[in-house]
Amino acid sequence: MSESRILVVKIGGSTLGSHDTTLKDLVALRGSGWRSLVVHGGGAAISEWLKVHDTPTRFVRGLRVTDAASLRVVVAVLAGLINKELVAALNALGGRAIGLSGVDGALIRVSPLDPELGYVGKIERVEGDMLRRLLDEGYLPVVAPLGLLWDEGPRDQIMNINADTVAGEAALALSARWLVFLTDVPGIAGRDGHSLARLSAEEAAALVEEGVVSGGMIPKVEACLRAVTTGTRTAIIDGRQTHALLAALERGELAGTIIGPEEAND
Repeated sequence: MSESRILVVKIGGSTLGSHDTTLKDLVALRGSGWRSLVVHGGGAAISEWLKVHDTPTRFVRGLRVTDAASLRVVVAVLAGLINKELVAALNALGGRAIGLSGVDGALIRVSPLDPELGYVGKIERVEGDMLRRLLDEGYLPVVAPLGLLWDEGPRDQIMNINADTVAGEAALALSARWLVFLTDVPGIAGRDGHSLARLSAEEAAALVEEGVVSGGMIPKVEACLRAVTTGTRTAIIDGRQTHALLAALERGELAGTIIGPEEAND
């Protein structure tokens, strides 16, 4: 099967609570020849469980500070609760899903991002061959955004990672045809506040530089900019729309913003 049919989808945030059609779409796309990989977030659930465990939450420049106590909750929620709920739901729909985190098989190797952030990793390598073998075997990998600290070899330390960045680096490693972010907004807003249907890489970078793109949208756009360097077609779409993923991939009815080339790699 052609590698050009590889799709990387990031789901998370508010879309995790209303993702029923997304999961159905992923299974339907598998039936039409797409090989999909899912990266999920879970920031809201992590905050909820940190509160349950009376563990304070602090953010620096929009990134969660992850100390030893909060890391235990982060790992349990991401690699446990959320990952396995998604895997169970996809398998119930016939998706042959397999759940893993970036720690498994040293899938994602990281270095410390910033001492101020604690156990938060900067991605140094994603093992694309490992993911490709799973896709070749017909599996639908569901990846939790955790990594393994790597310093001239593996260290016995799990690290938290931004899920948007994981999706972008996975798409890059796989030379995916599509990288799609499902969000709770109708795409990227331009200088006038209206949503934009398409942006070149240069235009998207300029909006980030000017501060028009801000907050949680920044890592999504930056991930898209990384992925388009290998010809991947990227999009940030409104995951609240029923069957938004299927409409975008199969019918070209994209409710959001495309970043990058007119056509994906072949």
